[in-house]
Amino acid sequence: MTGRASVIDGDTIEIHGERVRFNGIDAPESSQFCKDRNEQPYRCGAMSADAVDRFLAASSPTRCDFVERDRYERFVGNCYRADGLSVAAAIVRKGWAMDWPRYSGGAYAEQQEAAKAERLGIWAGTFQPPWEWRAEQRQEQPAQIVPLVSATPAAGNASCDIKGNIGAKGERIYHVLGQEHYAKTTIAESKGERWFCSESEARAAGWRAAKR
Repeated sequence: MTGRASVIDGDTIEIHGERVRFNGIDAPESSQFCKDRNEQPYRCGAMSADAVDRFLAASSPTRCDFVERDRYERFVGNCYRADGLSVAAAIVRKGWAMDWPRYSGGAYAEQQEAAKAERLGIWAGTFQPPWEWRAEQRQEQPAQIVPLVSATPAAGNASCDIKGNIGAKGERIYHVLGQEHYAKTTIAESKGERWFCSESEARAAGWRAAKR
């Protein structure tokens, strides 16, 4: 598959309407926070997505070679820029994603060790591996929210937990996990409200971030 890529998050893009999951790596989720070298929290998931966006924009189009379909029926592939550089290897090397031995067999371990040694990206501070963070979020997620997630077009994608709300005055605002009004915000798709998998996706659709 080859085409112009839209970035969903640090390990997922979309080409020709098809979601593509990078094979063998895992990046912080869009609503995940990490801590920088000064122990200050920051949205590492959003920064990971931005890193992918900048990397792909430098040499387009993007080509992805099919590996398999995951349990969410997403296309899992090895992706490359037009200049032939591996997207997964580059993002791990920049410190914005992790080698996922469970699926990579350690293919990106060398890039990860280099990023870790140079304290690049998430390695500059402290963080929770994305797969552990997702597992923790699933355990803490209130039961009443689960049907809302499973009813969305992105059902099954653990990163699609950003709520795109439309206010009484028509203002489009998105809320991420941990924000003040996240829990009480409900999504009415009949009114044009929706769920997003990343903040960059929400912004591209015309939503702005909630202030609290």
